[in-house]
Amino acid sequence: MAGKQQSRKSPPARRMRGFERTAGLIQPQLRNAGEKRGFAVARLLTHWTDIVGEETARIAQPVKVSYGREGFGATLTLLTTGAHAPMLQADLPKIRERVNACYGYSAISRIRVTQTAPTGFAEGQAAFAPAPKTAGAAEPTPEVQRQAAATAAGVEDDNLRQALEALAQNVLSRDRK
Repeated sequence: MAGKQQSRKSPPARRMRGFERTAGLIQPQLRNAGEKRGFAVARLLTHWTDIVGEETARIAQPVKVSYGREGFGATLTLLTTGAHAPMLQADLPKIRERVNACYGYSAISRIRVTQTAPTGFAEGQAAFAPAPKTAGAAEPTPEVQRQAAATAAGVEDDNLRQALEALAQNVLSRDRK
């Protein structure tokens, strides 16, 4: 075997039969988009509210992670409005601690705050809070709520059961229209 070299090929792409999870289909594209901005851990973007708290997430959002030349001591760039910047500046040690807990090690050594106007430039608009619910959205009827609860009744996990009930209510309400 000394004269022969074994070539390492990646295994061929597995062909799926039937349904494939959506997360599996879009994960490579999401990872590439996140890595272009320096986000090695996508959880920082997807669970930002859980990581830093609702109050901080309402006034700031992560924009970019810049790594130093040695790879340690990255800088997290947060986007906020000018009025919220002083409050955010006071919370930076707490934010850094929580973000590093997300990474599992002390990955972020600095946090840079970037300010923008709440309205104005197309790229720089800072809309941190979700849009309010429209007034036309009606509450599901008690009958729809009972049907949704019956649909998800067999699920033991509370969070999953609540999510399935909400989904069932949306689907059943949509059928009424």
